[in-house]
Amino acid sequence: MKKIFHFVFFMFSSFSLLGQSLNDTSKVLTFDSFYGIIINNHPIVKQAELLPLNAQQSLRLAKGAFDPKLQGDWNYKRFKGTEYYNTANVGIKIPTWFPVDPILEIDRNTGEFLNPERSIPNSTNNRQIFAGVSIPLGKGLFIDQRRATYKQAVIFQDLAEVEQIKAINKLLLTAAKDYWQWYYAYNNYQLMLQGITIAEELFDRTKSAYSYGEVAAIDTVQAKITLLKRRLETQNALNDWQNATLTLSNHLWSTEGIPLELTSYVTPEITNSRTVSAEELVQLVELAKQNHPEIRKINLKTRSLLVDQSLAKESLKPKLDIKYGFIDQPFNPQGESNGFEFTDNVKAGVNFSYPLFLRKERSKIKQIKYKITGNELKKSYKTQQITNEINSVFNTVSNARQTLGQQQEMVANYQLIVAAERLNLQNGESDLFKINLQLEKLIESQTKLLKLRTNYQKNIAELYWTAGVVNLGFGE
Repeated sequence: MKKIFHFVFFMFSSFSLLGQSLNDTSKVLTFDSFYGIIINNHPIVKQAELLPLNAQQSLRLAKGAFDPKLQGDWNYKRFKGTEYYNTANVGIKIPTWFPVDPILEIDRNTGEFLNPERSIPNSTNNRQIFAGVSIPLGKGLFIDQRRATYKQAVIFQDLAEVEQIKAINKLLLTAAKDYWQWYYAYNNYQLMLQGITIAEELFDRTKSAYSYGEVAAIDTVQAKITLLKRRLETQNALNDWQNATLTLSNHLWSTEGIPLELTSYVTPEITNSRTVSAEELVQLVELAKQNHPEIRKINLKTRSLLVDQSLAKESLKPKLDIKYGFIDQPFNPQGESNGFEFTDNVKAGVNFSYPLFLRKERSKIKQIKYKITGNELKKSYKTQQITNEINSVFNTVSNARQTLGQQQEMVANYQLIVAAERLNLQNGESDLFKINLQLEKLIESQTKLLKLRTNYQKNIAELYWTAGVVNLGFGE
C-alpha cells in the first residue's frame, strides 16, 4: 500500500500550477503580441481611425467658406427685331479671414430699353470695370459665421481624436479581460489534466492493491469516486477553455482583414510582470486630470461654447456693412490708365440694421453662459469621480498583489501537508481518505491562486482604462 502513496506523493510534488509540460508544437501568444495584433488589424480600430479622417474633411469643408468665388450673370431680351437689353456681369469674390472681402467685376450692358442706371458709354465698348471691397464695421468685424464654423471644425478634430482613444481603449479593455480569462481557462485545464492522471493511476494501483489484499474494498470505491470527480472537473475545464478560445478569436484579425481562429496549439504566456507602483498611481491621477478622454471632451465642449459665445456677443453690435469701389480705375476696359479719383467714378453703399430690444441676442448669450457654467461643474465632478475610481481600482490591485503572496504561501503550506501525510502514511498514521482530502485542498488552493493571478491582470488593465491612458499603456 505504501507504494501507492509513494506514487501519489511523487506526482503531486511535481504538480505545476501553470501546466508547463507543453509539447514542442505549442506556440505562445504573449499578451503584448496579442495587443499588437488588435491595434494593427482589428476592424474596430480601423473604424476608429476613420474618425480623425472625417474630422479633417469637416475642417476642409469649413475652409471652403474662404474659397474665391467666380460668378457671372447674363440676361438678354429681344422682341420683334428690337434688342431690349443684353446685360452681362462677370466677377470674382475673394473671402478672407479678416472681414475685408475684395470684389472685382466686369459689366457689359447694351439694349434699347436698358435701365438708365445700368447704361454704359459706347466709348468703352459698353464695358465697365468695378474693383472694390466689402467691409463689416459693426456685426461681423471680429467674428462671423464662417470663421466660427472654421473654429468649430478645428475643435471637432480634437474631439474626433478623443473619440478614437475611447473606442480603442474600450476594445482593448474587453480584449485584455478575454485574454486573461483564456489564460485562466487554459491553465486550469492543464491543472485538471494533471489531477486526472494522478486519479487514474491511483485508482489502478488501488485495484491492484485490493487484489493482493493490501487495502479494503471501500478504498477502491473512494478512488473511483475521486477519478469520476476529476473527469467531470476536467470536462468542464475543457469546455471553458474551448469557449474562452473562441471568445479570444473574436479579437484576432490578419493584416488583410481576415478573421483568425486560435488552435489548441496556441497557448498563453506563463507569467506577466506588469505591475503598478504607488508613484505610478500619482502619475496616473495627474495624467487623468489633464488627458482623460472624458475630461478632454468636457474641455473641448467648453471651447466650442466659447466660440458660440463670441458669435452671440457679436450679434449685440449693429449691422453696418460698407461697400466701396472704383469704376474703371486705375484702368478702363481698354487698358488705359485713369489714375485714382475718390470722389468720382466710384460706387459705394451702406447697409445698416439694429434690433431695438435685443431680446433674442441677450437670451442666446445667457443660455450659452449657463451651459459653460454647467460644463465647468460637470468637469469638477467628473475629475473627482475619475480620481476616486483610479484610487479604488488601485486599492483592488494592491490588495490582489498582497493576496497573491498569501495564496502562494498557502499553496506551499498545502504541499508541506501532503508531504507530512506521506510520512504519516509510512508510519501507519494516515489513510487514503486523508491523502485525498489534502490533495483536494492542494488543487483548490492552486486553482484559487490561478484565479487571483487572472483577476490581478484584469484589474491592471482596468486601472489603465479608468485613467484613460492611450492604448491602455501598450507600447510605452
